[in-house]
Amino acid sequence: MSRRLEVDVAIIGGGLVGSSAALALRGLGFSVALLDKGFCGAQASGVNYGGVRRQGRPIEQLPLSQRAHAVWPRLRALIGIDGEFLRSGHLKLARDEADMASLEAYAEAVAEQGLDLELIGHNGLRERFGWIGDGIVGASFCPGDGHANPRLVSTGFAAAARRAGVEVLENTAVEGVTRDGGGFALEAAGNLTLRSRFVVNSAGAWAAPFAESFGEPVPLSRIYPSMVVTEPMEPVMSVNIGMEGGGIYARQVERGNIVVGGERALPLNDPDLSRPRGDGAIAIMNNAAALFPGLRHAQAIRFWSGTEGAMPDKNPVIGPSETTHGLIHAFGFTGAGFQIAPGVGEVLAELVRDGETQTPIAAFSIGRFRETSARTDAGSGAGQNQEPQH
Repeated sequence: MSRRLEVDVAIIGGGLVGSSAALALRGLGFSVALLDKGFCGAQASGVNYGGVRRQGRPIEQLPLSQRAHAVWPRLRALIGIDGEFLRSGHLKLARDEADMASLEAYAEAVAEQGLDLELIGHNGLRERFGWIGDGIVGASFCPGDGHANPRLVSTGFAAAARRAGVEVLENTAVEGVTRDGGGFALEAAGNLTLRSRFVVNSAGAWAAPFAESFGEPVPLSRIYPSMVVTEPMEPVMSVNIGMEGGGIYARQVERGNIVVGGERALPLNDPDLSRPRGDGAIAIMNNAAALFPGLRHAQAIRFWSGTEGAMPDKNPVIGPSETTHGLIHAFGFTGAGFQIAPGVGEVLAELVRDGETQTPIAAFSIGRFRETSARTDAGSGAGQNQEPQH
């Protein structure tokens, strides 16, 4: 049996970005359909580490990150649950003096961004965070950051959107999107035909074909972060932990379990799926035990992975299409989308309503991947102002 729908906005991808955009758009009075090829929040949004941090982000992401920062304490009012959000603070550790110099340089660069970073030397670290092992020379602490349960938050936004009146269509893969008159025509699984005035492409690791179908190819790749969770333990760590330069991250939830990440899983024959590596899980636990002696006898009870979209410059694509009026992109968060997603949802809603947003997003334009014509002198300035195509 075929089905037809007509809405103001069709959103492809029910991750946290798509779900938060759907909720924000519904709040502005738009009719919305949220389509996901599986279940909302089942991919990157629901299986990530759960870090809610601004510290360490590129400076160009901080205005968006600060906008999202104001949303997290309002989760219960917004979606009906707090998602286990805990403003614990985020402590970024330095292994050596070079790492510490890097943390100091970052703190100076973002001093006007409102992160209130505190640099802590070796002795101060031992006094305040005595559960951290030897071999750490210092750290940078961001007191306003924290962590949350991604599984609860991502599905919570989708459930809230459904309650608000969004047509949430799970197990409904979008098979084609075309520009049609003043809007778009979408063909989806289950003989669904949908017409909309706007389309939001928030399809995560699956977003590139939709962008390319409108003449905007992007170098979107896939990454497969791998996590381990321990048995419930007595309090070991009081803050969300990261390492300068990467390598390991860890947080303890209120039930006592400790979530640790830092390795990558392997894709299966179907690259939509991945499997954590046994040696990777062992490496995660060994690294964690070396840093945090309280974990030396911890039992790992589960490990998992997920599929995330990644861009080569580690910045997402957020903003209007440069070829097609009414098409808006938001994907490629490269493993760092969880904290900023609620802010991105608000920005997407503003782009639909107003065609612009007060939050700076120029750095995330899909146009940064536009190929320069082979017949254009890259230094001439020619070709920088494209003709409107709508």
